[in-house]
Amino acid sequence: MSTDYDSGVVGAEVPSSDPSTGTTAVAAADAAAKPFPATSAPSALRAPQPQSPSQPPEAQPPTTPCTVVWSRGRPYVLESGAGRPRWMGVDHHGRPQALTGEELRRQGWSYRRSS
Repeated sequence: MSTDYDSGVVGAEVPSSDPSTGTTAVAAADAAAKPFPATSAPSALRAPQPQSPSQPPEAQPPTTPCTVVWSRGRPYVLESGAGRPRWMGVDHHGRPQALTGEELRRQGWSYRRSS
């Protein structure tokens, strides 16, 4: 009777038959080693595709919570709590500023900081 460690080489395939099933150990190992079939992630789990920096002014801001966008050189983060979602950032004095999606759309936004 032959086993994998009888050959002295690690990972060597040495067939051994199982009289009860009529299969070899190599065939059983090959069946167990097959990779899982590729599946596509649901659309809700996919990362949002960045929009081009030259987007039209009527483009709507994203709606995924914790998304960061830039507007007028400042970052804004989408917070969704018990109420309506709001874009949180700071004004030019460093004070907290909340914007609605419509306000952010009107003043312009992008996924990248303009330089």
